[in-house]
Amino acid sequence: MKNIGKLFILFVTGGAGYCLVELLFRHYTHMTMFAVGGVCFVLVGLINELFSFDMPMRWQMLIGGIIITAVEFISGCIINLWLGLNVWDYSDLPFNLLGQICLPFTFAWIMLSGAAIVLDDYLRYLWFNEEKPHYKL
Repeated sequence: MKNIGKLFILFVTGGAGYCLVELLFRHYTHMTMFAVGGVCFVLVGLINELFSFDMPMRWQMLIGGIIITAVEFISGCIINLWLGLNVWDYSDLPFNLLGQICLPFTFAWIMLSGAAIVLDDYLRYLWFNEEKPHYKL
């Protein structure tokens, strides 16, 4: 039960954080992005739960970018294609798949995942008394 509470707090933090990032860069967001951001933040945060801090940050970021891209594709197929909410459309960008994901944003997610990894690690350390983060560059 304690882990569910921790994951819920991290989910809400990630959802709010992602909506804030969208507001800063796109000047708008959609309520579904709270859920997508929360799921991404929790999943990216689990990288250090599955692998040690000794894994170089660049590999953690690559894994994080792949996770975010996969979540974005699945949620995009549901939110945009199935439900027709048209929250985003990458059709005009190069190397896109069904307009839901594209290579330029995958690179953006790799970079953003670095910030998410560090934030998650420090929140776990400060809020939940987990291991103090240290990184191998």
